[in-house]
Amino acid sequence: MGMSRISFELKDDLEASPSDGILTACLEGSAASISPAYNAWKAEHPCPIQQFDSLMRQAAGKLVTVFLDYDGTLTPIVSNPEAATMSESTRGVVRRLAELFPSAIVSGRSRLKVQSFVQLAELFYAGSHGMDITGPAPGATAGAATWEDQVAFQPAAAFQPVMATLCEELEEAVRPFPGAVVENNTFCLSVHFRNCDAHSFPPILGLVEAAVASRSDQLRMTRGRKVLEIRPKLEWDKGTALIHLLGCMELADAEQVFALYIGDDRTDEDAFKVLAERGLGCGILVSTHAKPTAASWSLHSPSDVVAFLEKLVTWGRSGANAWQSKRSCKGWHIAARPTAAAAMPGLPPRTPTAPTPVARTPTQG
Repeated sequence: MGMSRISFELKDDLEASPSDGILTACLEGSAASISPAYNAWKAEHPCPIQQFDSLMRQAAGKLVTVFLDYDGTLTPIVSNPEAATMSESTRGVVRRLAELFPSAIVSGRSRLKVQSFVQLAELFYAGSHGMDITGPAPGATAGAATWEDQVAFQPAAAFQPVMATLCEELEEAVRPFPGAVVENNTFCLSVHFRNCDAHSFPPILGLVEAAVASRSDQLRMTRGRKVLEIRPKLEWDKGTALIHLLGCMELADAEQVFALYIGDDRTDEDAFKVLAERGLGCGILVSTHAKPTAASWSLHSPSDVVAFLEKLVTWGRSGANAWQSKRSCKGWHIAARPTAAAAMPGLPPRTPTAPTPVARTPTQG
C-alpha cells in the first residue's frame, strides 16, 4: 500500500482529503474493526502474533535486531506525557529481549527522559527522533565499556540553543490554552494538544506555524498523534538513525540481517520505509485503525506488542536464533543466561547532562 502524507490523527485533515474507504474506516473508531475496509487492511497488514511462524521464516538464518518506539508502543498513550511510565512486566520482557537480540529504543522523547522511563542499560537509545544516540552503558553488556563513545552521535547538537529559546517562547504563547503542553526534547520540541478543547487547536497550530516560519531556514514542523513536532532542518529521522545504529553494529548487510521495527506514529514511517526499501527487515505498526503505512504487519495495542515480544523471546532461546551461533556484534553480546536488571549508571531520572561531542554534521535540508 502506498504511503500518504496526510495527518493520521486530525479528523478535519482526513475529511478534507480524498478518502479510499480505509481512511473512512479510520474515522469510524472502534467500528472500523468490523468494517470490510478495515478487514481488507488487516489482510494486507496481518498480525505477527497470529502469523508468527510466517514472519520468522523471513528471518531464517539471519541475525535479528529489534527497534522499538516508546509512547504508544511499549506504553499506552496517556494524557500527561510525564506519566508514560513503563510497567515492570513490560520492562522484564524488554530486558529478556535485549539478552537475545541487539535491541534499541527509538523515540521522539529526549534520550535522557526515555532512558529514565525504561531504565535498562543494556539497550541502545536514540532520542529526539534519532538525533541523540548512545549505546549500552559500560558494564551492561560485553564490549560496552570500550564501545559506548563510538556509537554516541548528536547530529543536531548545534540546534540545541535555538530549541531552548523557542521552547520558552512557545510555553508563554500557549499559556492561554488549558491543557496545551510544550515538551523540550533537547533537539526537538513537542507541543501536545491532547488535553485541549477542540476549538483550541486552530490557534495553537497557528502559533506554532508562525514560530517555525520565523526560523524557516533552521526548523520544520510535522504532526504526530495529537502533537506538533518541531525539528531541525536536517536530513535525519528515525530511519536514518536506524541505519546509523545498524552500521555501528556492523549489521547493515541485508543478506545477513533481519531488523524488526515496531512503532505507532507517523515519525516511525521513516523507519518502516527504509527497512522495506533496503530489504533489511520489516515494520510493525501499532494501531487500532486502518492507516496508510509502509509497515508490513500490524498490532492492535501496547499489550499486543508485549505479547509479540514474549513470543520473540521464546523463539530467541531456540536454535532458530542465529545469535545462538554468532554470539556477538559490535557493542553487544548475547547473554549466557538471564541476568538481573542492569542499572543506568550515573543517570538519575530526568537529570540533564551536557551533550556528548558531535561526531559529524549531516547535510542541512
